[in-house]
Amino acid sequence: MKHLKNIILLVAFFSCFPALGQKENEKLVYVFNINQEITKATWRQTQQAFQAADTLDADLFLIHMNTYGGTVLDADSIRTKILQSKIPVFVFIDNNAASAGALISIACDSIYMRPGGSIGAATVVNQTGQAMPDKYQSYMRSTMRATAEAHGKDTIISGSDTIYQWRRDPKIAEAMVDARVFIEGIIDTGKVLTFTPTEAMENGYCEGTAETVEDVLDQVGIKEYNIVKYEPSWIERIIGWLVHPVISGILIMAIIGGIYFEMQSPGIGFPLGVAILAAVAYFAPLYLEGLAANWEIVVFILGIILVAVEIFVIPGFGVAGIFGVLFIFVGLVLSLIDNVNFEFEHVELRGVGIAVTTVVLGIFGGFVLALYLGNRIFSANSGPFKNMALKTVQNKSEGYLSVENSFLALKGKTGTSKTVLRPGGKVLVDNEVYDAIAENGFIDRDEKIIITKVEATQLYVEKTEE
Repeated sequence: MKHLKNIILLVAFFSCFPALGQKENEKLVYVFNINQEITKATWRQTQQAFQAADTLDADLFLIHMNTYGGTVLDADSIRTKILQSKIPVFVFIDNNAASAGALISIACDSIYMRPGGSIGAATVVNQTGQAMPDKYQSYMRSTMRATAEAHGKDTIISGSDTIYQWRRDPKIAEAMVDARVFIEGIIDTGKVLTFTPTEAMENGYCEGTAETVEDVLDQVGIKEYNIVKYEPSWIERIIGWLVHPVISGILIMAIIGGIYFEMQSPGIGFPLGVAILAAVAYFAPLYLEGLAANWEIVVFILGIILVAVEIFVIPGFGVAGIFGVLFIFVGLVLSLIDNVNFEFEHVELRGVGIAVTTVVLGIFGGFVLALYLGNRIFSANSGPFKNMALKTVQNKSEGYLSVENSFLALKGKTGTSKTVLRPGGKVLVDNEVYDAIAENGFIDRDEKIIITKVEATQLYVEKTEE
């Protein structure tokens, strides 16, 4: 996974080289859009954008924002990156900077807003819109306060007195999270604070209004500039494509189908390679998106191992096989759900339903497709791989036998049970020990038996009194 992340950063690095031909007096402005829900992908792309801006020695990093929020952890990572940036970071709020978007905006050096926009409403909620428990709110309150405090204080000279005033009042930032905060003339208790552009400017949370990015640069005093916009790399586009539920379902079909075909053919071959490739394509983007955790991938792999043990080591289908199928199903489903370890409190029921449906349809479709293609591809008459299929028939009338003649000669002979037959066990016939199956009930050890049938190298016996 580390190598994949390095490739993503490398692609983002080389994609920015065309901007190196700027004029000497121009300011290089690097623009990064946040116009969707803030997720793991947003944080990953933010890292790429800042690395590219550093490489280009940009003069200004400008975030063009329009978001209703997203995950707190990813927003916190982004705000930390902004606070630690050596390049000045501005934000242009194009309509909305709610919840996690407000946190990111407050971290920026300067805030500009489109008329009619808003900033605030940073209460932590789950995916159904319900407020999370106070432990989550407490973390968000302190993070918002600390972010506001990070911008320091302004010095105001009033007569003979020197007054230090927060550039961005931490209490205002806290009021965007907690409805219990009261600030005279700004917000009453029972309401979560959200600012309009005018209100934000009056209280130090906005430097001005603008209609476009170019308007922001004009207000800042940058007249000559070269704008470089972040564009997601082809790897980012592929990741976004692979995490779509339909594609996830197709990949599950490929995993199941590949395993099925591999079990139908001797040795290790092409079907197993398809299954492994599909598994990597399924889990890798989900891992990068922060959905698939290490332990969820391990659960899936453990399920595959248990099924393999059941098929190749333990005959029949028992506990190992049942748990193997269960682990495979759980690993695939949990990888599609935005849970944190075993914490499912904030997981939306609709998301669970989509995950389960995707996996069930993928597994079912995989089996159906495998059976259909098995008959079509390997058809002895017309399949594209017909030369790999067995065409000849060995008829009994032509002298072909499925067992040796000496084994067939055992029919009708008597002996004793070497072990208890429940119904399988060992029998002793003519001083030779054979595997056998009791046809009727169980047979205790040292009982007289008679061989009643021989089929496919398998002896069938019954208890006799002789």
